[in-house]
Amino acid sequence: MGGDHPQDPRGALRETALTAFLDTNVVIRHLTGEPPAQATRATAALDSGETLLLSDVVFAECVFVLESVYGLPPSEVAGLMRSTLAQPGITTVNKSVLLRALAIYELDGLDFAEAHLAAQAEATGVGEILSFDRSIDRVGSVRRREP
Repeated sequence: MGGDHPQDPRGALRETALTAFLDTNVVIRHLTGEPPAQATRATAALDSGETLLLSDVVFAECVFVLESVYGLPPSEVAGLMRSTLAQPGITTVNKSVLLRALAIYELDGLDFAEAHLAAQAEATGVGEILSFDRSIDRVGSVRRREP
């Protein structure tokens, strides 16, 4: 699967084959190999053929943990998270928004939360963000305005 996951009008996922939601600790164990016993189990779960949903909130928390706990630079974090999105058993609500957010995070130097906000603004066509955070000005495809 590993792609965008369409929603019905009530916002519920249409896919019935989902077996579980992924938590941050499973993704982090898989990516870091630490601790080894849990990492082995996490990787086995991701490779099991199940369809697992990676939410945007958990995705953002993974970025935060890789940056703050493991001290990885944005380029490495982005690469690891792209590899996570490429896993066949992992699906998301909107993979294209997450990939665009990673690009903004990596190339424009925004925190992931602001990068995700910018990617959402682009994807929805709203194109404007109400914020005091001037880092958003680095994203040429959206406009920031202050309240």
